[in-house]
Amino acid sequence: MNSDLNQRSGWVVGIDAGGTRTRAVLADARDGRPLGEGTAGPGNALTVPGPRLADQLARAVASAVPEAERGRVVAVVGGFAGAARAPEEEPGRVRARTALTAALTRLGIATGAVEVYSDIEAAFAGAPGQPADGLALVAGTGAVAARIEGRVLVATSGGDGWLLGDDGSGFWIGREAARSALRAADGRGEPTVLTATVGRALGLPASLLPRAGEETWPSAGRAAYRARLLPAVLDRPPVRLADLAPLVPQAAAEKDAVAEAILRAAAAHLAGTVAALRPRRGEPLVVTGGLVAPEGPLLGPLAERFAGLALRITPVPDGCAGAVALARLTATAHRPAEDP
Repeated sequence: MNSDLNQRSGWVVGIDAGGTRTRAVLADARDGRPLGEGTAGPGNALTVPGPRLADQLARAVASAVPEAERGRVVAVVGGFAGAARAPEEEPGRVRARTALTAALTRLGIATGAVEVYSDIEAAFAGAPGQPADGLALVAGTGAVAARIEGRVLVATSGGDGWLLGDDGSGFWIGREAARSALRAADGRGEPTVLTATVGRALGLPASLLPRAGEETWPSAGRAAYRARLLPAVLDRPPVRLADLAPLVPQAAAEKDAVAEAILRAAAAHLAGTVAALRPRRGEPLVVTGGLVAPEGPLLGPLAERFAGLALRITPVPDGCAGAVALARLTATAHRPAEDP
């Protein structure tokens, strides 16, 4: 927090409530300058129980907004995983709004300008110029694309979760890494450095891992590797396969053909997810998530696949900047007519 809080104006709060963390940002309503920040645990509106979700929101907002300043908050917007802006009765939206209202009441933040958006809508609003219409792609642990019209999500593609979809996501890439390691071990697949790196990441003893430069991998060693790798995978929640995803671009950087093929397939899946929404020439495509960050492994391949459409691809780090932008718009919409 800094001396800017001594200047008299209204504040807004933007919240990015995702599957792994909840982040709140306090900002000046006039120009969006960030003034404070707080973080807490997961904030998915569908998977986090309501009372716990309210706790996470209260913790993040309390850290961002000093108690003495809470009366100056004029608008709060949350972008929630598992929620959507419309319709009003959408289950995730109802749960998110209930939890957010409870958290703000607990903290003594009494503004009536409180709105709930999806995390995708919030991320889209964080692009330069705060676009109202276009496409968004989230490519992290999961993968989903959306069409946004008037800052509201009107159609989605993908986002079906690890069991039924999320093709091209961090989970998908991590699962392909484990599958490739198993296939290399039993002879169904090509040799790959992923056998060693995946085994190491899952805690297998070094004695079971293939040695670099070794031309043959004894069959007994292959069998022992598989016998230990499978339980190591199955003992974890399935979504933890996403933890293995960073091993693939690392292997691809070493010119590992199997890893390179995984990344090409992932980029094709993400491009297909976006293409299902019928992109229009030159429209914005806002992307967020580690796979499509400015230094992410799939941003370049994705851009190449849409070069013919001249999409304006813009990476944003998360939904916080967009949630702040939406909070500022909400504050303006709720401002009394007599205010200057």
